[in-house]
Amino acid sequence: MREQSLNQPSRNGRGAQNNVTVKSQKKKKGGLLGRLVRRFFLLLFTLIFLVVGCLVAIMYTVFNGPSPAARDVLTMSLLEPSATKWIPGLFLGDELVEQIRADQGTELADDVSDSSQVVINRGDALSTGGDEWANYPDGIRIESYGGKTFNAHIMIVRDPSRVYMAMSTQKWSTSIPGTRINHQIVTEGAIAAINAGAFLDNGTAGPEVGSVPSGIVYAQGEFRSNSYREYLQESGFAGFDQNDVLIVAKNMTVEQANELGIRDGCEFGPVLIMNGEVNDVAYNSNSGFNPRTAIGQRADGAVIFLCIDGRQPGSVGGTYKDCIDIMVEYGAVNACNMDGGSSSVMMYRDTYGRYGEAGQVQMINSYSLLQAEPRKMPDFWMVRPE
Repeated sequence: MREQSLNQPSRNGRGAQNNVTVKSQKKKKGGLLGRLVRRFFLLLFTLIFLVVGCLVAIMYTVFNGPSPAARDVLTMSLLEPSATKWIPGLFLGDELVEQIRADQGTELADDVSDSSQVVINRGDALSTGGDEWANYPDGIRIESYGGKTFNAHIMIVRDPSRVYMAMSTQKWSTSIPGTRINHQIVTEGAIAAINAGAFLDNGTAGPEVGSVPSGIVYAQGEFRSNSYREYLQESGFAGFDQNDVLIVAKNMTVEQANELGIRDGCEFGPVLIMNGEVNDVAYNSNSGFNPRTAIGQRADGAVIFLCIDGRQPGSVGGTYKDCIDIMVEYGAVNACNMDGGSSSVMMYRDTYGRYGEAGQVQMINSYSLLQAEPRKMPDFWMVRPE
């Protein structure tokens, strides 16, 4: 009986063997999972490396290829966004980049627009062509425009006295963040809005980005700021005088603005149209394809807001030429380019439910797919309710 008992395997032995088997199976599963994870990330990094390598090779070919025109277009397309402005210098050198940028200068016969070119219809004759506003009792008409490389949105505001410069705060400071246009339009109780001029943007994600405007700014009849001029990419100015005429200028000083009686305005550029004359240098320049915003005025005083979509599969973006073509088609006698890129936004309080629920603020354009919501900015062009 004792020998038979000794030859029988013990329960503890079977348990130990089972434990070893289970641990071995877990180890095999863990090892398989680890290999799969490592291979996945290896494949992912390889794909990223290949994509980046292809992009670098393409850019190198364009920057150093046989076509200066293609080089200039790519250079200007990358210089405008703050996140990519450093790239052309890697391939071309800073001196050549600055030369390409300088070639986009503004040449117009006059330095400042002539306010007599605009005759504003007041009261019942607020705008010529009575039928134009028959279906737009709030005095705002919005249309879409399709170009070869872009989709655009045009907003026409019948009464220029309703257009003003809204501020994110009554006293700009780098310690006070800017606001998003979709929030500011609600705060203002405005009926429409687009982005305005340039602002402090050092290429970081710091809270000071978008807090303070660049260059001269007038808001609601008062001089407000003239700082951070180094962030102005183009020279130019657009502002309404006390008679609601849009004044555009190649350059503007505070003294000139005061003499002209500017009530609301900001610096950016280039000027696209002045006194009915197209800026040929801007029209023929290789300005690049980007989202864009512009402001203009017809001879009867109606204000034209323009936003061009960009950085999207269906809308790469537009050039200065595209902005000028649209402004000319809509009758602008004066027009100026505003800040573009990821800043380009157009909004409208849907008074009659044309775009959704009546009374709700609607995003009219489609901004960059890289953004979850509009950027924080210090100032905006807005339209008061009638």
